[in-house]
Amino acid sequence: MSARNDVPPSTLGIELREDGVTVEYLDGREVFYRGVPEAVEGSVRTAPGKEVHVLVTDESETQGVLVYVNDLNTHDDILEGTGVGRMMVDQGEETVLFPGVRAAATSHRVEVSVDFTVADGRVFVFEEDELGERSYEIVPEDDEN
Repeated sequence: MSARNDVPPSTLGIELREDGVTVEYLDGREVFYRGVPEAVEGSVRTAPGKEVHVLVTDESETQGVLVYVNDLNTHDDILEGTGVGRMMVDQGEETVLFPGVRAAATSHRVEVSVDFTVADGRVFVFEEDELGERSYEIVPEDDEN
């Protein structure tokens, strides 16, 4: 049973930079995800026990929604004040984070997959803990293979 509720995300300002991704919260504060995201085709499966954040941009790449998946640390009021959403996904289950973007939970890992016939923008996955952070961009599978 979840200790937290789902919280719908708000549209946030984003800036895609050469050295990472900046997200501006509704309250004016910013978070910076360092590093160039690694391009991964189709889906990303995170390491077990990591904090997982999914950013979906619009076509302009200047706005998007940020969703924390299975976050148990951030209070609902903080998420609502910043505009960040939260989705809880039970082990063995799957849910839609945003049209065309799904998250599944298995073995304490989160797998994020994208249907690019539905999703219009770019999809980034950030995984982090106290030891470090990694970032990915899910890209369409190469049909030439």
